[in-house]
Amino acid sequence: MNLDIIGQLVQILRDAPELGAIEVRRGLFGIWSSVRVSKTGHGSSVAQAVMVPAVSASPASGGAAPAPAAVAPALLEIKSPMVGTFYKAPEPAAEPYVKVGSRVATGQVVCIIEAMKIMNEIESEVQGVDREVCVENAQPVEFGQILFRVDPHA
Repeated sequence: MNLDIIGQLVQILRDAPELGAIEVRRGLFGIWSSVRVSKTGHGSSVAQAVMVPAVSASPASGGAAPAPAAVAPALLEIKSPMVGTFYKAPEPAAEPYVKVGSRVATGQVVCIIEAMKIMNEIESEVQGVDREVCVENAQPVEFGQILFRVDPHA
């Protein structure tokens, strides 16, 4: 995980007294980290859990970019309905089904997950503007893993 992201998480704790803790865990193959934010006085109840890339580019300017935990509550998630391999396009040379900033409609195909040599088209259950593609092309995915984050208010 990038030191800039860790610094942003610490700043979130300082700026939000209602937060009790931010727990960061390293995920599968060190590629993904789990960030869990809990509120003060709620024991171990979780206010928000998000997945962030373990390696990310730091902002070029001195200004702090918003941390994923601060942005995620307004976004809806499209999750993997199965275990398999994620593909962002119908074939290697084709344009991706969904890019960051593109509009997603309910029922629209957003990706393909290959499972047992069968190509399964995954349709969106939400509508809005895609704000994040959480998986790299040809990466293995687990059941329930977040594939996309969509802003329903845009």
